[in-house]
Amino acid sequence: MVTNTGSVDPGPLVPAADEEGVRRRDFINIAAVSAAGVGGLAVLVPLISQMAPSKDVLAEATTEVDLSAIQPGQTIKAVFRKQPLFVRNLTPEEIAAAQAVDVSSLRDPETLEERTKEGHLNWLVTMGVCTHLGCVPLGAGEGETRGEFGGFFCPCHGSSYDTAARIRNGPAPLNLVVPDYEFTSDTTIVVG
Repeated sequence: MVTNTGSVDPGPLVPAADEEGVRRRDFINIAAVSAAGVGGLAVLVPLISQMAPSKDVLAEATTEVDLSAIQPGQTIKAVFRKQPLFVRNLTPEEIAAAQAVDVSSLRDPETLEERTKEGHLNWLVTMGVCTHLGCVPLGAGEGETRGEFGGFFCPCHGSSYDTAARIRNGPAPLNLVVPDYEFTSDTTIVVG
């Protein structure tokens, strides 16, 4: 093609094989992004899986307690997540004493029914850790002092808990914690 100036117009500057070049570049880009994605997954999968709890930690996630040997009025100590767990078989007198308390007068108001499972009012399951500074209260072992309210007594700072493990006297701000648990049979519970 000749222009007015007498020179020849070279036409488009892009070679005819342009479509092939774009396809090759697209393939190279896709391959690079895919390789980066696979490499990223190869790094992330072990990183994330190492954050999962180990088998020994999962083994401590629940605790099964056999209730058949616990006599009325007796408390046993078990271990749940490396902390003491108290399981008490309340006597009818202890149940009556807990129900006779005016709940509105309590620092952390909860009824005995709220702290036990329906149909199992006599089974009190609590963590054996004082809510003040984390000491282990007395009252679970044979002959240990149970404090003025007949439940548990923290020897560190004098917190007294009643028969439903509710704070009644002393510096502890809250009742002993009732963990998540369920009855798997009439004589077995699983905590956690």
